[in-house]
Amino acid sequence: MTRRVIVEADGGSRGNPGPAGYGAVVLDPGTGEPLAEAAEYIGTATNNVAEYKGLIAGLRAAHALDPEARVQVRMDSKLVVEQMSGRWKIKHPDMRPLAAEAASVFPSGQVTYEWIPRERNKHADRLANEAMDAGQRGERWSPGAPAKAPTPASADDALAEPATEAKSPARGWGAADLGTPATFVLLRHGETALTPEKRFSGSGGTDPELSPVGRHQAELVASALAARGTVQAIVSSPLRRCRETAGAVAARLGLEVRIEEGLRETDFGAWEGLTFAEAKERYPDDLDAWLSSTKAAPTGGGESFATVARRVAASRDQLIDRYGGRTVLLVTHVTPIKTLVRLALGAPPDSLFRMELSAASLSAVAYYADGNASLRLLNDTAHLR
Repeated sequence: MTRRVIVEADGGSRGNPGPAGYGAVVLDPGTGEPLAEAAEYIGTATNNVAEYKGLIAGLRAAHALDPEARVQVRMDSKLVVEQMSGRWKIKHPDMRPLAAEAASVFPSGQVTYEWIPRERNKHADRLANEAMDAGQRGERWSPGAPAKAPTPASADDALAEPATEAKSPARGWGAADLGTPATFVLLRHGETALTPEKRFSGSGGTDPELSPVGRHQAELVASALAARGTVQAIVSSPLRRCRETAGAVAARLGLEVRIEEGLRETDFGAWEGLTFAEAKERYPDDLDAWLSSTKAAPTGGGESFATVARRVAASRDQLIDRYGGRTVLLVTHVTPIKTLVRLALGAPPDSLFRMELSAASLSAVAYYADGNASLRLLNDTAHLR
């Protein structure tokens, strides 16, 4: 029987470009036991280069174990996974030889690629940070006694907080200079006609425009952000209320607005346009199930919060790669903002029901090169008063 193994790989750069390293682990898919580890400090490089080098090292380690094995690669870099799967073109000249080298380790039919959230790639991330720490001390990384990796979990399970999960140290406190973080300033759009009535308004409804109050709120937040002078780029949900809010800010800051599909609001299915009381009256069992589990979807083909979390996390990772070290305004909705905050804090999924986000409020999260995040602001409405 053909042997199967899992390769998890990661890379990081403290500065992007800056001091960089990679880590990779080969796992037994049945037990989760580490079969081989690799890590190395590679000097000054970008995150993407380090991630590709981690992939290559992981594939080589798997090949050394069994050149006939079927390999499932799991990485939290959407860029590498999509490029190696052939779905995205490799445009950067530095990436092409690395991708070619990775593709040459095994015949293409023996390797598959899967994106996983950063929270599920902690073993490889730890190795990469160990390698960077060693390199900055002038040493080479050497393996210690490998800890047992977690048993592979489903995508939905990854959204839950394991009760006995061992927390990795907050490296940002004690590590060498990690460089300027990517900072996401999170702006909830201004009011629509549905907002004061507290009606479900997601991505499956009428796509309402800003109300006169909402347009005034957008101008107020634009003035506040112009006074701060820190925003370097603007990214918006594709829904109209966000594009209008983003447009008001962009006009004041002289920036363009880039649309990111992953930042759209939850599709609330048959509940779109209803108040909570109306949804409770018409769909009592479905609403109770939705309030009890983030895996439950609204009536009529809506999205569960678990589904939204997966797409928001994927967009987050792409935006961190794209805007490393910069301050970016993300104009989006309640659920994506709460999700980004929850993931940054490592909070359980049901914490989504315990946050308040006002229309046109500002929040902020900083993402460091070692994979840690820091919540800097939540639901600030001072600019509206």
